[in-house]
Formats: sequence, C-alpha cells, structure tokens
Amino acid sequence: MKTLEIRRHSMRKSGGGSQLSQEGVTYARNLGASLGPFARVVTSVVPRARETAIAMGFAVDYELVTLTSDEELHDEANRSRWWEAAHPFSALAELMAANGATWRYGHVLVALWRDMLLAIPDGTAALVIGHSGDLEIGLVACFPHADHSTWGVPFGLCEGARLGFTSHFTTLELLRGELD
Repeated sequence: MKTLEIRRHSMRKSGGGSQLSQEGVTYARNLGASLGPFARVVTSVVPRARETAIAMGFAVDYELVTLTSDEELHDEANRSRWWEAAHPFSALAELMAANGATWRYGHVLVALWRDMLLAIPDGTAALVIGHSGDLEIGLVACFPHADHSTWGVPFGLCEGARLGFTSHFTTLELLRGELD
C-alpha cells in the first residue's frame, strides 16, 4: 500500500498575500518534525504552499497548476456556498452529485493524486500541500459514498487527510489541529 497525505498550507502574512508569515513558518516547521518521510512532495504553484512544504523540512519535487480559474466551478461554488453548511462535506458531496464543474474538478484532482502515487514505490508516501476548497473537493471525489456528515468543517491551516492507496483510494484518516 502507498499513502497520500494532503495538507492545507500554513498561515500567511497579515493582510493576505501569497507568502507565509513567520508564525506560519514556525507552525509548519513544528508540524513537519513529526511527518514523513515522503517519496514525493508536490505543492500548488502559489508560494505559500511551496513555503509550507519547505518549512516542514521537505524539498518540493514539482508544483501543480490548479484549475480554479474555471468560471463554471466558481459559479457552482458561489451558488452552493457548501463551506457554510452545517455539514460542509455533505453539501459538497450533494453539489458533486450533479456531475458539473465541481465533479469534473474533483476527478481531475483524484487523477493527479493517483498518478503521483503510481510513480512511487509500494510502502512509501507522498505529500501534497494545497488550498482550502481544492483539498475538500478532491477528498469527496476519492470517497463519494462515505458518510460525509462525520467529516466536520473544511480544513484549517495545515490540516488535511491521510489516504491509503492500492489501485484506488481505500482508507481515510482526517488530520485535524495536531499542534493545538
């Protein structure tokens, strides 16, 4: 079996921007000390994702360009506002059941994650550092029939999930607030 760990980036500088704050670097460094090793580390092209992986102590193998510029994807998200629902992952699963842009995007993410895992040896792990929304969409696409009502809220900073993989994604462990 192979393992995929997906994590949201760490804290960015106040006022927004793409870079991590010093607090975000420290947080990621402390978390990274308990993670790994990883045969492959992949981030989004946004600097805060790459900086999170590096602060965790991992070299980045490559970066992924996300497809979040898709207007239909944005329209679906803004109409549903799934992240504000009492059970956001359930609301996201309902949105994805319509087989629209969000479903397509989720399955693109699953294919990217699967291809990354197929390229590493059995018994090893890969790490993806990404963004809120992307990670949740990919996770629901991996496990469309799960009881999403038990998954809680969208991922906070550096939160995510650990997924087991054989020829498909088989197991799921949510990773929440480990440094709190």
